Amino acid sequence: MTTSKVAIIALVSGLTACGEIPSQSANDEALLASSQSTKPDFSKITDVGQKKAAFFDFLRPAVEHENQRVAKERQFLELIQSPVHAGELLSTNQKTYAEKLSDAYKVPLNDSGMTSEWLAAMLNRVDVIPESLVLSQAANESGWGTSRFAVEGNNYFGQWCYRKGCGLVPNARNDGASHEVAVFASPYLSVQAYFMNVNTNRAYQDLRDIRSAQRIDGDIVEGTKLAEGLSRYSERGQAYVDEIQTMIRHNKQYWRQG
Repeated sequence: MTTSKVAIIALVSGLTACGEIPSQSANDEALLASSQSTKPDFSKITDVGQKKAAFFDFLRPAVEHENQRVAKERQFLELIQSPVHAGELLSTNQKTYAEKLSDAYKVPLNDSGMTSEWLAAMLNRVDVIPESLVLSQAANESGWGTSRFAVEGNNYFGQWCYRKGCGLVPNARNDGASHEVAVFASPYLSVQAYFMNVNTNRAYQDLRDIRSAQRIDGDIVEGTKLAEGLSRYSERGQAYVDEIQTMIRHNKQYWRQG
C-alpha cells in the first residue's frame, strides 16, 4: 500500500470525543477516491501473482475504509444498547445520529421510537464484511479489474441500476430487460455501494443472519462462511457460492483479515 493510501486510512480512523457518535469528515470519501484516480491497467499485468497482488492492493484501502466506517456505526449502536433496552431517553445528538443510520440502513422507526426490536434489526445490518469476501467477489465479478464495467464504469461488483441512462447497457442483455450496469465516479464508490447492498438488500438476509450467529457464538466474522449467504447474488446460485469460497481459500496469503 502506498504512503498516501496509508495516510488516508489513518485520517478516517478516529472517533469523536468520548466515542459517542462516529465522526467522518465530508472530505474523507473524496480523499480516498482521489487516491484511486489512476487505475492500473490490469490487462497488461501478465504474471498471475503480480496481477492478484496489484488488484487486491488497489481496492483494499476502500474496503478498509468501509469496514472502519461500519465498525464505528456499530460501536455507536452498541453504546446505546443499555439506554434503549432500559427505555431511557437518548441525548439529542444520539437520537439524531440513530435516525440517520435508520434511514441509511432502511430500518424504519415506528411510533414507539428506538425499541429493542429496532436495535436488533439495526445490529443485524450494521456490521463489517471480511475483506476476503469483498475482494474475492470484486475479482470474480470484474475479471480481476479487466471487465468493461470495471474499466469504463468503476463497477467491480456487477451492480445493476434500473433508470434509463443510469449506467452501461450490457451487450448481452436479454430482450425486454431494462437494467443497466451502474457507473460510479470512483472505485471507492463502487465498494461503498456494495457494502450498503449486502447490508440492506433482503436478498442477502441469509448472509446477515450467518454473521449475526457468528457474533452470538463469539466467532470471528469469516468470509468463507458468509459466502454461504450469497446464493442469490448470481443466477448461478450454489455454483457461485462454491466459486467464491474456493477463491477465498486459494488466495488466503493475500488476506489481512477475514
